[in-house]
Amino acid sequence: MCTACACGTETARTEAPVETGAADGKTYSVSGMTCGHCVSSVSGEIGKVGGVTGVAVDLPTGSVTVNGSGFTDEEIRAAVEQAGYALAGRS
Repeated sequence: MCTACACGTETARTEAPVETGAADGKTYSVSGMTCGHCVSSVSGEIGKVGGVTGVAVDLPTGSVTVNGSGFTDEEIRAAVEQAGYALAGRS
């Protein structure tokens, strides 16, 4: 069961990355994501940040690659926190 969002989804550690943009950009580490619902929440909130053109989430590693320009790390942090997760760092 997803403990981060309590959605009741079984934890999935083998899901493929969710791609909504190119694979190059700034990469962040997000803690607490455990299922597809978590991925959707984080992707959706980051996608609302001005200048973001794509988000690619790798659930098994907790990495999130954000494409675009004109956004700040603090805006990404705020979006991740709005989704209910924590930005653990930037690669």
